[in-house]
Amino acid sequence: MIVIGNKIGERYEIIGNIGNGGMANVYLALDLILNREVAIKVLRFDFQDDQDAIRRFQREALAATEMVHPNIVSVYDVGEENGMQYIVMEYVKGTDLKKYIRDNSPIPLLTVVDLMEQILSAISVAHQHQIIHRDLKPQNILVDQDGTAKITDFGIAIALSETSITQTNTLLGSVHYLSPEQARGGMATRQSDIYALGIILYELLTGSVPFEGESAVSIALKHFQNDMPSVRRFNPEIPQALENVVLHATAKEVADRYQSIDEMYADLRTVLDPARANEPVFEPTVMTDETIRLTPINEEDYQPETVQAAVKQPDFDDDDDDDYEEKKPRKKWKKFVAIGIFLVLAVAGSLFALGMRKGDAVIPDIKGKTVEEATLVLNEKKIKVNGTEEIADDTIEKGKVVKTSPPIGTKVKSKSGIKIYVSSGEKSISMKDYTDEEVTDAKDDLLSKGFKDENIEMVKQNSDSVAENRVIKQTPKSGRKVVPEETKVTLIVSKGAKAFRLENMYGYSRNRAMSYLDSVNLVYREGSSEYNNNVPAGQVIYTIPSGGSEVAKGAEVTVVLSAGKDPSTLPSSSSSSSSTPSEETSETTTSSESPDDSTQHSKTQDNKNDGESRK
Repeated sequence: MIVIGNKIGERYEIIGNIGNGGMANVYLALDLILNREVAIKVLRFDFQDDQDAIRRFQREALAATEMVHPNIVSVYDVGEENGMQYIVMEYVKGTDLKKYIRDNSPIPLLTVVDLMEQILSAISVAHQHQIIHRDLKPQNILVDQDGTAKITDFGIAIALSETSITQTNTLLGSVHYLSPEQARGGMATRQSDIYALGIILYELLTGSVPFEGESAVSIALKHFQNDMPSVRRFNPEIPQALENVVLHATAKEVADRYQSIDEMYADLRTVLDPARANEPVFEPTVMTDETIRLTPINEEDYQPETVQAAVKQPDFDDDDDDDYEEKKPRKKWKKFVAIGIFLVLAVAGSLFALGMRKGDAVIPDIKGKTVEEATLVLNEKKIKVNGTEEIADDTIEKGKVVKTSPPIGTKVKSKSGIKIYVSSGEKSISMKDYTDEEVTDAKDDLLSKGFKDENIEMVKQNSDSVAENRVIKQTPKSGRKVVPEETKVTLIVSKGAKAFRLENMYGYSRNRAMSYLDSVNLVYREGSSEYNNNVPAGQVIYTIPSGGSEVAKGAEVTVVLSAGKDPSTLPSSSSSSSSTPSEETSETTTSSESPDDSTQHSKTQDNKNDGESRK
């Protein structure tokens, strides 16, 4: 058992408990070498004797260390101690997306799009590393105090997805985000992640999940039987283009969904553009009106009472909203019930799939052809073109077909329509981090990458921490995928600390001047002292800049101190002896007066007669 004060790997000291999940427990720890807080995920004790789980856990955890991205929780270390498997990760101060939605709904559309772009950017990197998350849900997405989203739980979800049939109920723990093919007992694919992301986007827009039910099975059935509710019913202000992203990502058939995360990202990026204001509602193309469906399967038609009782007590992740507080003792017969549930879902899915006739036309390979050439080829196959869309592609020449939706090779009904994606010839790149760079260097780099000068905006802002003319922050954030020619960039540039009026320090002592300048974060610089008949030695005559001038924190102020009266202006000894007390009094009174800044540099010059000079 891990308790506060324990050390793991002789390096990480446990200082708190972050959370307990169905697969692992997470602790807050202090890295004693780097002196930083980290999160340590420890594989639960009941999985530590399962060699398959351990092997996959280690392999996926190591793979996660390769996924360096600002929107993925960083993995620092992986290890084992006394049979305990653990992963050391970045500690994110903030909350999970589930609680963020609860606390902030309704969320402004700009914020929704921004969060989803961050999430898609992270999952794109995972898919490039051949890693499918399989358990995407708001509880596995963290949001820090700056509004940056970070994906977590890559390794655990994949490592435990193939352990044993008794884990079926655990997989149903995230049933609200489960794709139809997973609900039917099928294999998880990249499109399964895309489906889950569509549900997350739905929840960001509405504050709730699309399907609810009394049991995990009833919710799973709704995923492949019920139409996705319209987000515009909750908020008519949501543009149709944004709702279409939800509908496209959550299409029942895999072939109707986005074929990649990058495709979904490209579509989401422009949903708030006025040019897409009158976009029609997304319609799937694989399942046409001619498709034959079986009568929907009802939960009560096949689920015996004992199965219902078992399904109401699944072993959900502790951080899921679908948790069940009670847990009954396990019995041997429950293993058979779990197998029964799995088989029932698999059979239901098979019947659903068999209820659809295969299309009688295959989408031909039109990649690399012009739209006109592709249209002619498709017309020969009696396949209509429902529309075209430009996407960035590094390999296909501008104006030529990159892909289709449904994909090339898919069987569709004759006279059904497909969408063609045409290369825009533009290359998308990851946005660089320009923070703390000189603004001229940042702009030159942007222009060299193909960003247009008119699309680069610089906004000046005071900053006490960032030097003048250096970048404080930027939009888009670093790591985002952007097309330079189309992207508008805003650089927030420091104009230094906020200016204030310098106090008039005439007559101040040296110590008082230093104390004042230190209190307002100004740098004391002492100039050469000067004779002054009006200011006693050691006191301030004037400053550069002068009192009343505008200065900013960190600026230097040169202070000129009095060296006392000018010896050349003092009377001779005989003259001094004839001085009257009234004259001395008058001189003392004069020296206490504060002259204007314009007279601070003047020095008194006494005329001496020739007689005094000869003495």
